[in-house]
Amino acid sequence: MSQPRILPVEPPYESETAHELEKIMPPGIEPLKLFRTLAHNPRILRKFRRSNLLDRGSIDRRDREIVILRTCARCGAEYEWGVHVVFFAARFGITEEQVEATVNGTAAHPCWPEKEALLIRLVDELHDVARISDDLWLALSANWQPSQLIELIVLAGFYHTVSFVINGARVELEEGTPRFPPP
Repeated sequence: MSQPRILPVEPPYESETAHELEKIMPPGIEPLKLFRTLAHNPRILRKFRRSNLLDRGSIDRRDREIVILRTCARCGAEYEWGVHVVFFAARFGITEEQVEATVNGTAAHPCWPEKEALLIRLVDELHDVARISDDLWLALSANWQPSQLIELIVLAGFYHTVSFVINGARVELEEGTPRFPPP
């Protein structure tokens, strides 16, 4: 990756920015470069924080992470993919093989149980054609409630937005986060 186009803000932060950064990170954890990059526009940082989809929600946390990892991988957002690998993959039982498959695999990869393969297909279809085929919708509907289906679609869209920010501003990788595995 080339040099960042917008460098993250550095402390001391303006009071509004400090307030938002405190709310977006767990206590005692320094704000991530993504959030400090968004902090150049405190209004956007506030809206971004308020639209956070990492809460418990109606979707299983493992399912949520599979969607996030695949979306970031498909968008080439190595920064966000790596952050989620470090902070969430093992925590929600996503194996190293599955983490790699979010980048280099397909829904047909043998590491994915049938239900999780549907999530990979969902992300791929939304990414490739911005639609969900009728056969996939039928399979998704058999596994998730309408409220969960809406959340899955919005989650993929939200992480497209995150990916656009990361790739457009060229947010530099966080120290200690992995890079995409080679093909």
